[in-house]
Amino acid sequence: MEDARANAGDGGGLGGEAVPVTRLRAGDVDQSELAELLSPSLFAEERIVVLESAAEAGKAPVDLIVEAAQNPPDGITLVIEHSGGGRAKSMVAALKKAGATMVEVPAISNARDRMDFAKSEFRAQKVRVSDELVELLVDSVGKDLRELAAAIAQLVADTGGRVDLAAVNRYYAGRAEVTGFEIADKAVAGQVSAAMEALRWAQHRGTPHVLIADALADAVHSVARIRGLGRTPDQYRDAGELGMAPWKVKKMTQVARRWRAENVAQALDAVANANADVKGQAADPDYALELAVRRVATLAS
Repeated sequence: MEDARANAGDGGGLGGEAVPVTRLRAGDVDQSELAELLSPSLFAEERIVVLESAAEAGKAPVDLIVEAAQNPPDGITLVIEHSGGGRAKSMVAALKKAGATMVEVPAISNARDRMDFAKSEFRAQKVRVSDELVELLVDSVGKDLRELAAAIAQLVADTGGRVDLAAVNRYYAGRAEVTGFEIADKAVAGQVSAAMEALRWAQHRGTPHVLIADALADAVHSVARIRGLGRTPDQYRDAGELGMAPWKVKKMTQVARRWRAENVAQALDAVANANADVKGQAADPDYALELAVRRVATLAS
């Protein structure tokens, strides 16, 4: 993403306007949606479009993405995340032929790798921090790189780039006690009271709104993908297609059994609204999260 930001002319969080980033699962794109994402802006604004989990995309979205990569519009940087394998393995060669720049990213499997990842995110924001601060943040936030990246962006935004140990402690003291994913797990399992209690505790401890909203959206989308199969998934055979680890497929399959199709659709609307609300459209993001968590948990109960 550092290269993408640089190519897009991103001034970073401090030295200029940040380039907007849109993320979407590659297997979910259709022709109209991709055309909208890649349509030129009237104001010639730079944008980054990230298509995730491309290795597991089907033939139709792969063909659309490869065609789009051959001639992306001016001002738009298209980033395609691909593991190199999977059902769409041939996509890598097609993208190379289309002239895509290939950036190999080593697997992140230990604490040192996560610290290096965190440092790169701070560098992308043009913020200098100590190793001690990075270690504290990684220990506090945990292993999920999405949460770590979101936490760094939130810290930089809220402190004006003056991120220090006191800020990390203020935001993440006790962070491990309640994570956004714990709240989401309780919500999609229909545990209304437990989900609301966990949410209020997380809010009290200062967990950033975006982490909770993203976790809730991830859980609901996981239920939707499993329900969309139309059958009980095999945790190993279907893990790639679903974009989940086998253990998560097993766990979310049990959760998905309690959901009706019409309720899943309503929950998807709720988490989409919550994400928009916590990212600036709501005057009271705490209240917006409470509404979303209660709505999802009630739909599941």
